[in-house]
Amino acid sequence: MCAKCLFWTLLAASAVPAEVCNPAVLAGPYAFQLSGTTTISGSPKPTASLGRIVLDGDGNVSGTASAMFSGFLLGNPVNGTYEAKPDCSIAWKLQDDSGAFQHFSGKYWADGRRVEFQQSDPGGARKGIMVKTLEACTSANLQPDYSFTVTGNTTPMNEVDVARSVSASGTVNVAANGSFQVQSDCSVLFRLTVPSQSSQGSEPLPMNLRGFLVDDGKGILAFQTDPGAMVAARLHSNTK
Repeated sequence: MCAKCLFWTLLAASAVPAEVCNPAVLAGPYAFQLSGTTTISGSPKPTASLGRIVLDGDGNVSGTASAMFSGFLLGNPVNGTYEAKPDCSIAWKLQDDSGAFQHFSGKYWADGRRVEFQQSDPGGARKGIMVKTLEACTSANLQPDYSFTVTGNTTPMNEVDVARSVSASGTVNVAANGSFQVQSDCSVLFRLTVPSQSSQGSEPLPMNLRGFLVDDGKGILAFQTDPGAMVAARLHSNTK
């Protein structure tokens, strides 16, 4: 490349403005899902977390969070603080009722509807998503059908259980499924049956899930609540 061409190429690249966001768009309720592997307690373990938090627009966070860890379901109210910047970065910390803090960081979309994040504590899970939800929901916010993906693992909780790897996708019709129950806080309980892999081969796996309606009901962030499961699920509407 000629020296003059290189100069103008570099000049044009430097003229591209950096992305600018307005932290004020983040105020309101969000549902979040965090999954992956954590080494916070020592050896690597799969984990899946789900919750609903409210950013008050003044740097404060409150809400609830649940986690499947070592096969056990743990849940707590949480409170904390957050800091969002015009470069679209956001960081927050949550304290549960034991007094322990957990730290998170990521990037938010310019419209404030979505945040992609990770737990920033050493050894924390890396795959996090947070999406705006409504102040309150009813069954009318459900879409007729959803496409879904589920991924994760199960660990034996008693002698008759076997470890399973779960990775499946498909569609579910809400009316035909008949198990979807929406709560006023936009949480939703439902059941799915998906194939799973174990030492005994491929087997159907019935799953009880809890999630939150997001994006005006067009999506659901969820995780499996059965003992032994560290399985995350995401659903999105097939309705245009």
